[in-house]
Amino acid sequence: MEPTLAIVCLWLVFGGTHVGLATRAVRDRLVAALGELGFRTLYTLVASVTFAALVMFYAAHRFEGAPGLALGRYGPLRVLLIGVVGLGVVLHVMGLIGYPRSPTSVARPRVQPALGVARITRHAFFVGVALLAGAHALLATRLVGTIFFGGLAALAVAGSWHQDRKLIALRGRPYADYVASTSAIPFAAIASGRQPFAWRELSATSIVLGVAAAIGLRHIHDSILADDGIWFVVAVVAGAGIAGLASLWGARRTRAPAAIRRASLDAHAP
Repeated sequence: MEPTLAIVCLWLVFGGTHVGLATRAVRDRLVAALGELGFRTLYTLVASVTFAALVMFYAAHRFEGAPGLALGRYGPLRVLLIGVVGLGVVLHVMGLIGYPRSPTSVARPRVQPALGVARITRHAFFVGVALLAGAHALLATRLVGTIFFGGLAALAVAGSWHQDRKLIALRGRPYADYVASTSAIPFAAIASGRQPFAWRELSATSIVLGVAAAIGLRHIHDSILADDGIWFVVAVVAGAGIAGLASLWGARRTRAPAAIRRASLDAHAP
């Protein structure tokens, strides 16, 4: 099969199951049948297998097939797009580090006003992935690479939109107001006057770690997809698993005090 067609099919499988299983109607039915832990296990297993197939196929065939956009052959555009990749990595890291304190966190049912990087974009994690992948799609020398990275950018954009819709349904007006006062597009809320640019709120540690990650990834760039991408798959799946466990643990810690408070109120109710 032509590599471009194959990568499109693999993206439809990974993207379709990744988003489809997370939609509220499907998720609720599966949780009712399997329980929360059972659903998370199923979701993780399907995502891991389909992601591995997608990445490993791309790694093995990334130099084959029709030519891509290859905008890196133009010096100024190459510098610009590499800069976009670096910015994407920094935002991605800042989003990861700031997630536990973000209103998008499962462990924080209370919606707090935007702070730090959330004033720039409420979806630093997703936006970072979109910038990194979008720039790579334009730099790719083969069409299979343009499709692979373009699909990743599209999934990040769709993921941020879906997360907003889900949290508005779950948390109601407070989160809807949070969405209205912030922006997914970097600096859009600041440019429109909905948010100030409070640079003192930005975490210097997050920025330094993000820059260090960008430099490190650039240094090992040519070997990231070595061995058909298996080590990249292992790193991503392990990282996602750790993040998921941390999120679940945080949610349980948040629910426990709430349950204790409710029990105390019930015990003292007239």
